[in-house]
Amino acid sequence: MTETIKLTNEWDKTFPKSEKVNHKKVTFHNRYGITLAADMYTPKNADGKLAAIAVCGPFGAVKEQASGLYAQTMAERGFLTIAFDPSFTGESGGKPRFMASPDINTEDFQAAVDFLSVCENVDPDKIGIIGICGWGGMALNAAALDTRVKAAAASTMYDMTRVNAKGYFDADDSEEKRYAAKKALNAQRITDYKNGSYALGGGVVDPLPEDAPFFVKDYYDYYKTSRGYHKRSLNSNGGWNIIGCMSFINQPILQYSNEIRSAVLIMHGEKAHSCYFSRDAYANMINGSKYADNKELLIIPDAVHTDLYDGGGKNAIPFDKLEQFFKNNLS
Repeated sequence: MTETIKLTNEWDKTFPKSEKVNHKKVTFHNRYGITLAADMYTPKNADGKLAAIAVCGPFGAVKEQASGLYAQTMAERGFLTIAFDPSFTGESGGKPRFMASPDINTEDFQAAVDFLSVCENVDPDKIGIIGICGWGGMALNAAALDTRVKAAAASTMYDMTRVNAKGYFDADDSEEKRYAAKKALNAQRITDYKNGSYALGGGVVDPLPEDAPFFVKDYYDYYKTSRGYHKRSLNSNGGWNIIGCMSFINQPILQYSNEIRSAVLIMHGEKAHSCYFSRDAYANMINGSKYADNKELLIIPDAVHTDLYDGGGKNAIPFDKLEQFFKNNLS
């Protein structure tokens, strides 16, 4: 039996509503029985069965932020799209709140494919996915598992298993540092169990320290300002639970990415702190692969990480490229 969840009816996105598409709220469930909330965008005057795209991310964001912008824009270009909140976050169900899982969050993408496959106005043989930031890694992981995904795009991606196990820029990649991190997390588990609640880890730091690294300033500029703040966004507010991402440390994703047969587009900003995730994911994907011909890495000049959330005021998101990629591969 699936959960009952409450959906917000008013338009509360960080981007303006398009007059070129129809919008409505929908729900679907994953194989763990968690009900997921989504915004569906359909081209106005659409006829027949459409190619469809499910969008999610960034990690710690909600569908009212970047994923909704991607979904609405791709609907303007002829696709039926959904932007969904992952399990345990936003308007989606799942308790306790603010937990993440490499398994369940990959399943969230697959559940979106389930849902789209049975929509009467969707061609089930023409379904793609877009993952942003941490959900870029999840999208690639889903594409490696789900043969129904005909095309996948990862934008400004993070490999959340890598960053949790090795730290930013792999700076904490040692047994000693991983042990110290695991010891602290397990101590927190006991504290949480005693308290009967889970302590939050904190979202993007606020106020912003003067000596904050550039990538922290980049996140602040999006999540903590009118540009991208949303009341349900974890990153804009209290963040994940301290132990919320613990299982990422020793459950790596992307193990069989070089067996993905469907088309993949990985795109990243040249100046993003996170660009190494995409460069390495692409290299690993084509290494020894029999299916490298339909894989592409697109590096966007001068763009930083959050420029691919909303364009960064410089139209950094290559929507023309995305449109052509999905039209070519969902035909």
